[in-house]
Amino acid sequence: MPNTTLLVLHDPTARHLALLDRLPQDLRIVASDKAEGLRAAAPEAQAMLVGGGPFRGELETLWPELRNLRWIHALSAGLEGLLFPQLVESPVVFTNSAGVFARSLGEFALAGMLHFAKDLARMKRQQAASDWTCFDVDELHGRTLAILGFGGIGRAAATRARAFGMHIHALRRSPAAPDPLVDRWFAGGQLDEMLTGADYLLVSAPLTPATRGLIDARRLALLPRHAVLINLGRGPVVDEAALVSALAGRCIRGAVLDVFDQEPLPAGHPFWALDNVLLSPHTADHTATWLTEAMEFFLSNFERWHAGQPLQNVTRKHEGY
Repeated sequence: MPNTTLLVLHDPTARHLALLDRLPQDLRIVASDKAEGLRAAAPEAQAMLVGGGPFRGELETLWPELRNLRWIHALSAGLEGLLFPQLVESPVVFTNSAGVFARSLGEFALAGMLHFAKDLARMKRQQAASDWTCFDVDELHGRTLAILGFGGIGRAAATRARAFGMHIHALRRSPAAPDPLVDRWFAGGQLDEMLTGADYLLVSAPLTPATRGLIDARRLALLPRHAVLINLGRGPVVDEAALVSALAGRCIRGAVLDVFDQEPLPAGHPFWALDNVLLSPHTADHTATWLTEAMEFFLSNFERWHAGQPLQNVTRKHEGY
């Protein structure tokens, strides 16, 4: 691979970058977490690996120098933190790591549902108080999981929910082919109808102009009072103030949250104190191998790119995912 340059906009000391040693020996690799460290090699670079949203400013600074760039791959799944107008309008192909982290997130969705179905919070309170008061619990069997955003995370959650005997409802903007995982498909204009029948609502849609604030106060009011909302996509897809109000007023049973409008979640935010919220500091996919798996996906895509084969996870830059 003579005369080919790969730029790596990432912390060069990160352990998972050691996997880059598996790339062809004649590939020139230049790594830095700053635009200045890549500037000299930028005009010749054809490909670029970016750590994720925190590097957007450096990428945008370097952009005028990237005259021969053909492909960018992000180790993250979300695009909203990386896109800027010049990149969106360019012919550069942009791929991401969507789906790589789906398995762990699917498990987290199930953990959240079981947390509420079995009332584990009450169990822990009673255990701490040496309280033997008996109480009934729910089961997932026969309950309906409604999924907004049936991509990798949605499929992973649906697969696991099926094992518990749950019914799966899912929404897609475009018509969907029959899928053994899904009991009922809803079109884009049927979101309200899907919400009214949800025992659990999984929000795993990407953040785009069309999805920002999609689950607002009106739509939260459509959920049954026993429903639990699970957000594993992006925080702003759900109107956070409306969700706080719905939770505080017991208009829905609870929420399982891995993503938020502002991260880290500020001290004093109502989510910290609400007893019907189970939250994670955006680490539901942070397994011991998550970064290694993301790198493995990049290496596989690099082989495809080098061989002139179609890349996996080509994003729709203009649509934001």
